[in-house]
Amino acid sequence: MAEGALLNIGEAARRSGVSAKMVRHYESLGLLPAVNRTESGYRQYGDSEVHTLRFIRRARDLGFSMAEIAELLKLWQDRRRSSHQVHRIAQRHVDELTRKLQEMEAMRRTLQHLIDCCHGDERPECPILEELGGQKLSRSPL
Repeated sequence: MAEGALLNIGEAARRSGVSAKMVRHYESLGLLPAVNRTESGYRQYGDSEVHTLRFIRRARDLGFSMAEIAELLKLWQDRRRSSHQVHRIAQRHVDELTRKLQEMEAMRRTLQHLIDCCHGDERPECPILEELGGQKLSRSPL
């Protein structure tokens, strides 16, 4: 793209790796500033907006929330910021990911236990359904 060339929403979306729908969504959330429009109302995007869209896409790929992305964008655009603010946001996100992973591992262990207790044959007894139905899982072999 030539320096200063303006792009339509489809081309900006393609170059940034997000859909045109998400470009409009990010703009509506204020993550992307309102852009210039042609006389006929079409949005026009430049290098800066495409770069911001790439930033948002990468942050979303890492699982940051929209609120966290808004904070990170403000810090990214503020050249006088201190890195400890960014570090704090990233650490909070890692802590949340760790908590979710622990919860998922507990779910996996529980489900694996239920699968191990279920014969998976023609009998109607099913420890998986009993557990989901709130019945006590029998500790005796089936």
